Amino acid sequence: MVIRRVLAPRIDFQALRRELELPDGFPVAAQREADLAAADPPRPAVDRTDIPFVTIDPAGSRDLDQAMHLARRPGRGFRVTYAIADVAAHVRPGGALEEETWRRGQTVYLPDGTVPLHPASLSEGAASLLPDADRAAVVWTIDLDGDGVTTAVRLERALVRSRTQLDYTGAQAAADAGRLPEPIALLPELGALLTARGLRRGAINLPLPEQDLEPDGDGWRLVLRGPVPLEEHNAQISLLTGMAAADIMLAGRVGLLRTMPAPKPEAVERLRAAAAPLGVPWPDGAGPGEVIAGLDPTRPRAAAFVDQAAELMRGAAYTAFAGTLPDRPEHGGVAAAYAHVTAPLRRLADRYATEVCLALHDGRDVPDWARAALPRLPEVMAATDRTASAATRGAIELAEAVLLEHRVGETFDAAVLDVDAPPNGRSRPRPQGGTVALDDPPVRARCVGDLPLGERVRVRLVTADPATRTVAFERA
Repeated sequence: MVIRRVLAPRIDFQALRRELELPDGFPVAAQREADLAAADPPRPAVDRTDIPFVTIDPAGSRDLDQAMHLARRPGRGFRVTYAIADVAAHVRPGGALEEETWRRGQTVYLPDGTVPLHPASLSEGAASLLPDADRAAVVWTIDLDGDGVTTAVRLERALVRSRTQLDYTGAQAAADAGRLPEPIALLPELGALLTARGLRRGAINLPLPEQDLEPDGDGWRLVLRGPVPLEEHNAQISLLTGMAAADIMLAGRVGLLRTMPAPKPEAVERLRAAAAPLGVPWPDGAGPGEVIAGLDPTRPRAAAFVDQAAELMRGAAYTAFAGTLPDRPEHGGVAAAYAHVTAPLRRLADRYATEVCLALHDGRDVPDWARAALPRLPEVMAATDRTASAATRGAIELAEAVLLEHRVGETFDAAVLDVDAPPNGRSRPRPQGGTVALDDPPVRARCVGDLPLGERVRVRLVTADPATRTVAFERA
């Protein structure tokens, strides 16, 4: 993991909240429903509190959707037991709280606080899989053979108890020292196995370091953070569960999938053409995902290649169906059919997709309230995806502009991540340029000039305006 920190002064994010029309607090009726549910939480008849679950989340998280237990089966196989917060057991269909969650769609994360999908009494309390507390959960039990192939899936509502809450940095340190807690000691082995299987079927993961803001006294730190291996391993368990959910819904001919077109051949060829100039080896027969997996994204040329590969990952959507199966049920990045079911505290769609899976698994009719929601969810999730993305990027852009507003005219070292495509004759021409990533501070912004893709350059800051959240450079 690579972390670079630069101190930013105090920043007011209220204008961004107003611009995006983010709600402030919950309506009285919705809050009351949540508090009543939290005061009298459900206790499923099936008791799985004997299973020592463990959670892994970003440091400081309180909205814990998932808890995990991994075991080796006789022979060469594995058993994944994955507990997901049972949000549907806390939210009454047709009530004020359900209505408010449809307005929000998903939790929006901002540096100065979240705009949660559910009130804190549920999302950070009675429904969250916090350690040392009995919680209602939907438990997925997935058996795998020694090659990582799913051989059996069981699904049930059950009472669970998490034993330990880990964060990624601490868990990675424990993994490096060979001291992961026993319930997840197999995660590096199983995660690597599932990753390799995904690459062989054509899955694509883009491991670009992410910009983030974290508190620092009265100000903020702008952080460039690369993922630790355990994050990818943990994500593989979620992907495994999402693929199992998709299989259940496709077999039952009703559900909600997370879909994305497979990369177009011409896009793959453009990426292949960019590989040689950037010094990226592309072995015969290798897919884009396998090529990307072998790169170090902290190196400028590799980072530029991964940035170019983002063009392969376009068109993600939610696809609802009932009776007639979707023409294209697969998710191109996963290279398989896939559904969102593992983050119901933070994502509205997961609550309904999970309820569909429970009914189909048990041989019951899908509840009317869940079936009726399916065709409405894609539009709601698309709109709230845009809002959440705008909030994340807007906060970073504001921090970048505040951090740099008194440094206009200075020059910086940077790597060229992207360059403009040649004009096609139909679009209005703009000055030649592209996107650069500064070494210090860790800022990513537009730069004009003749930019060599994947190379290091010196750039001069020409604009840093907090009011418009704009930062721009020119090649020095």
